[in-house]
Amino acid sequence: MRKTYMTTMPDKSGAFLLASRIILAHGGNITRCNYNKAVDSHTLFVDVEAEESAQQEIERELTQAGYLSKAVPHAKIVLMEFELVDRPGAVLPILEVLGRYHINISYISSQENNTGKQFFKMGLYIEEPGAIETLLRELSTLCPVRILQYDSGEKKLDNTVFYITFAGEMRRLLRLTQEQTNDFILNANLVMQQLDERNEPPSKTFEYISRFARFVAEHGGAAYDCRLTRLPLTERVTCTVLEPPCGSNITVLEDGPGGPLLMVDSGFACYQRLTMRRLRALFPGFDERPKELLLTHADCDHCGLVSQFGVIHLSRRSAECFAAEREGRPNVREMNRNTLPYSRLSKIITEYRTPMASQLHVLNTLPEDDEKPLSLIGRFAFADLRFDVYQGNGGHLPGEIVLLDEAHRIALTGDDYVNVHGYTPAQKEFNRLAPYLMTSVNENSQKARAILNELRLRLDGQGWLILPGHGAVVNRDEAL
Repeated sequence: MRKTYMTTMPDKSGAFLLASRIILAHGGNITRCNYNKAVDSHTLFVDVEAEESAQQEIERELTQAGYLSKAVPHAKIVLMEFELVDRPGAVLPILEVLGRYHINISYISSQENNTGKQFFKMGLYIEEPGAIETLLRELSTLCPVRILQYDSGEKKLDNTVFYITFAGEMRRLLRLTQEQTNDFILNANLVMQQLDERNEPPSKTFEYISRFARFVAEHGGAAYDCRLTRLPLTERVTCTVLEPPCGSNITVLEDGPGGPLLMVDSGFACYQRLTMRRLRALFPGFDERPKELLLTHADCDHCGLVSQFGVIHLSRRSAECFAAEREGRPNVREMNRNTLPYSRLSKIITEYRTPMASQLHVLNTLPEDDEKPLSLIGRFAFADLRFDVYQGNGGHLPGEIVLLDEAHRIALTGDDYVNVHGYTPAQKEFNRLAPYLMTSVNENSQKARAILNELRLRLDGQGWLILPGHGAVVNRDEAL
């Protein structure tokens, strides 16, 4: 049995020695002490592990010695560190929460360090264990919190500490604001709840989320290794495909050396600086050249470079998806219970930003027909390429488009067809994460299969060059 004693001791030599002898005499073990003379020269918090009968004797003798101020059988002391902005009043919100919960501070320590941040260490004496979880969660929404010491045998508290520790790790890894950190934990918890319904252990859920975040963070810089494919498409147009370790393929069509550029999809936003460096090296004068972006659909792993283009071609439904985001409404993924938390986590991890309405050029000139897997909605020309634009009926994501140039046998398929057999090792590793966390990468798997079957009928074995949303280019003599 464990008991916490808040003792009042005389400020003289040997005071703690006497208390220790009383505890030891009854077979008690002191498991934790908290004392700070600068705060209170008399108050000492002592956690004692002993049999119940022994605790009664310890309490009686400490009372006789005049040491015992209060004994709370289930009280806890939690040692925490708060990371605050170094400005006047920064600690007040923390103190206000502690005051509202009637929490006594048994220890406090802080010192300026000229970093713009101040780290407050506090020992919190919590008499009501039921308040611990709520208290710690509320404190963690105010600023980054580290739990330095706590009773790891308290399962409920142990789970709370796990959340706070996980939040701190993600915040440091991804350089998140406090608001982003709170949102990250909220959506991580939603993923866990959904997977719990499939009897998946929470530890596995958080392992996958952590792997997702770490993969994205650790494949920047020198680790941003893109597979590069360059090939001629027509007498005028050359195609360059960059395949990042994660995120969509980035397919660039060039109308002659030094000519206009059309980019189809653009990877993750967190790699924008690295991708732009590659593009400037591959296409001299990239920033000054006429260039436009075409999005096959509105998932954030395809929208990383939207800020770099004045004109973005897309379907009407993709434009509506972005409009919802700008207005604070849920997009298509976020209206789906299964994909909502993963979508929001992806946006936080990859630094996604919604394109502006003024950038968007809608391709629809014909009515869509959702009775068909693919329906013709318009046409799009670049240089001597003439594409028919087909919209899927919502298999992978409503608004998905496929572009087919019948004359040159060239297909841009987005994620309606991805070349999973042509993934790099890094792509294989990353693409095992999303299906687990999302349940399915498709909004409607039945419709997605129908769209894929339609593409196989049209393209497979017909001499088409296929430029997929993910994975290697499929050459004219290869099968899908």
